[in-house]
Amino acid sequence: MPSSRPRVVFTDGECNACVYAREKKEIDWDDRAREFRALLDSRPRTGAYDCVVPFSGGKDSATVAWRLREFGLRPLLACYGQLLWTDVGRHNLHLCADAGFDILYWRTDQRVSRALARRFFIERGHPKQHYDAAVNAVPVLTAKAFNIPLIFYAEHGETEYGGLVLSEESRRVRSLVEVLEHQVGDDARNWAVGDISERDLFPYVYPPDVSGLTAYYFSYFFPWDIYENAKLAREVMGFEQADSGPIGLPMRDIPDVVSTKPGDYFPLYIPYWFGKSDGSFEGYDSIDDKIDDLDFYMMHIKFGFGRATRQASRLIQNGHLTREQGLELVRLYDGEFPETYLDDVLDYLSMDRDELMEIIDLHRNPEIWTKEGAEWKLRHPPR
Repeated sequence: MPSSRPRVVFTDGECNACVYAREKKEIDWDDRAREFRALLDSRPRTGAYDCVVPFSGGKDSATVAWRLREFGLRPLLACYGQLLWTDVGRHNLHLCADAGFDILYWRTDQRVSRALARRFFIERGHPKQHYDAAVNAVPVLTAKAFNIPLIFYAEHGETEYGGLVLSEESRRVRSLVEVLEHQVGDDARNWAVGDISERDLFPYVYPPDVSGLTAYYFSYFFPWDIYENAKLAREVMGFEQADSGPIGLPMRDIPDVVSTKPGDYFPLYIPYWFGKSDGSFEGYDSIDDKIDDLDFYMMHIKFGFGRATRQASRLIQNGHLTREQGLELVRLYDGEFPETYLDDVLDYLSMDRDELMEIIDLHRNPEIWTKEGAEWKLRHPPR
């Protein structure tokens, strides 16, 4: 990961995500599993549900739900709906219900959601700022409403991907301070402006009183690997991958990153007849929302690294790619313009392409970008 990633910490040229990736190999995961089982045994089993799982409809939250059920728990999946569902995202969501899970689906006021998406794209280059708030608030609101004292989040992102870890305990138990500082960055009640009232913002406000609730990170107890999650979701629930079209390169031009062979249901490097996501080389991560492609592109604009860097780094850290292979993929796909769903996204944001491009350029960091003629170029391309 580059040093421009927010909150990342480097020691002697190595980011803390890579440090933790090495440390993970030394963790006694059998001991962590015993700790997990002891935690379950110590809690009362009352009511229809044993826990809440924050659920996006994607591979990671689906994997957590599946694994918890293997331990005998009955989770309630709390889903704050995507802004603009893709067809494959809706399909995979339905597959989870077909697999025997109850899903509480929050479809919030789209008048408010569209207004916030436009506002935050213009102001912050982040059209899903309010989504980040809701996916943190909705599971807690659900747990309080149904009197379910236990929540299992997926991974602790600050640990797994490089960030600011507040304490060792925050790797295990979710911290309210960390949620507001790192995942949301704002009190959603501040967004009550114009036609949007504080009452309209209820699904986005993390409740200050979380007494009686404990939220754990599944990744503390078991090794976290997004690629393995994708394989599990496909193999046990039939998950499909992105439908945004072929890579567009003849097979002879595709770098030999990972060979595909019979029985490899989820090759890391997707052959050209499979779909992939704009800006990436794969089609199984963050494929549920059409607006994700723009959101990841804005990450590239603001911080100088994009979706391919994000994905390749995670795969390298878990031993699925070499750095050289990942770098080749980054050079091919990082910063690819989000064209596939652009018409739908423009309609959702109530703007035309010219306005979009103007806003994009307003968010370019001059320390990262330079303009040569009519073309923007990174000052420090990946190497």
